[in-house]
Amino acid sequence: MLFQESETVEFKEVVVDDIKKEIIAFANCDGGKLYIGIRDDGTIAGLDNPDNVSLQISNMVRDAIKPDVTMFLHYKTIKEDGKEIVEVDIQRGTYRPYYLAKKGMRPEGVYVRQGYSSVPATDTAIRRMIKETDGDRFEAMRCLNQELTFEAVKKEFMLRKVEFGPQQKRTLKLIDQDNLYSNLGLLLSDQCVHTIKVAVFQGTDQTIFKDRREFTGSLMQQMNEVYDFIDFRNQTRATIERLLRIDVRDYPEIAVREALLNLLVHRDYSFSASALISIYSDRIEFVSIGGLMPGIDLEDIMAGISVCRNQDLANVFYRLHLIEAYGTGMGKIMRAYESMAEKPSIETTKNTFKIILPNINAKYEMGNFSVPKAESITSSAAGAEEILSDEERVLEYARSHGAITRNDIIELLKVSTSTASRVIRKMVKSNLLKQNGKARNTNYTVK
Repeated sequence: MLFQESETVEFKEVVVDDIKKEIIAFANCDGGKLYIGIRDDGTIAGLDNPDNVSLQISNMVRDAIKPDVTMFLHYKTIKEDGKEIVEVDIQRGTYRPYYLAKKGMRPEGVYVRQGYSSVPATDTAIRRMIKETDGDRFEAMRCLNQELTFEAVKKEFMLRKVEFGPQQKRTLKLIDQDNLYSNLGLLLSDQCVHTIKVAVFQGTDQTIFKDRREFTGSLMQQMNEVYDFIDFRNQTRATIERLLRIDVRDYPEIAVREALLNLLVHRDYSFSASALISIYSDRIEFVSIGGLMPGIDLEDIMAGISVCRNQDLANVFYRLHLIEAYGTGMGKIMRAYESMAEKPSIETTKNTFKIILPNINAKYEMGNFSVPKAESITSSAAGAEEILSDEERVLEYARSHGAITRNDIIELLKVSTSTASRVIRKMVKSNLLKQNGKARNTNYTVK
């Protein structure tokens, strides 16, 4: 038999560590044969104990290569010129990419065949292999980063008295049968690469920025922090009807909640762009990446029909009682505005889905409304309108002086100690201020 190396044939004189790379490369490409006991020039060196060599390679593959590729390897002892060699026949695997367990699903751990050599795969090649074997559904694909942590999610599950352990991760499809994290695991992990950008504008257009933030981390962390950010700016206006005081927030809380959950659950995470939330004086716009699912029209959405893009992610939110059932969110949003003149609206493009919530109290702020029977006043109990202006003054002081203390706020706003403490707590909770030091040395800086 004439032996010669090629794209599908590789020689090794003895068992060496590089054998793992060759096996990975063949399994990731079109398969091939690895001969042990043959020198690079094709001459036969032979083996003293071919059975032991086969066992050594089998153990090496089982322990060092992920996912399990052993079913695609077949061993055979061949006699040639009176000497024994081992032929390892490697078939193309069905769960590519295969990689070195110690290196992970990164270029330094994934190998492909290029000519007569095995070389590291590119990120693009790795993603292509994942898509070919896992399908097009982003959340179900294996995650490139297999070193994930879940501190934020653990807190959310604990808060809602739901267990979150290895078995729950598997049931919820954060990990698969090979204990590999899926992209769903990435979305819920502290290492989530997708973000939400929130901007606050003065007036009804984007001419003047008042504030902007980018929220990162686990989707659970983003959900809580973004809601707090919006809620802090959701002012309350009170009207007096005879002896009855009526408090109305700019945006119904249920509408804000459902619009935010819709943005998180239905977003197309195969796009790397951030989701956007824009807060104007007369409206909030929630812009989610990813248009309507094929076969669904805007009329279907308004009728309560829903085709979920991220079924597994939606199931996690359902388990945590954050959503009740598919397709109910828009109904809740519309019912929240049922008695209002202004109604929420939806705009869609090929790759975006926008929910617009009108500011119920904007008519008062913009001077376009008269109240014949009731006097419109700012709610001193909620203090929201005061807090918003106070917030701007506190931030301006902290920026110009480098920091601000509680006593500074008392003097600046001419308020009591308890009111100053309340303002501080809300601004710290909304990540507008960062607390430094303790007790009498405590001060606050702009984040």
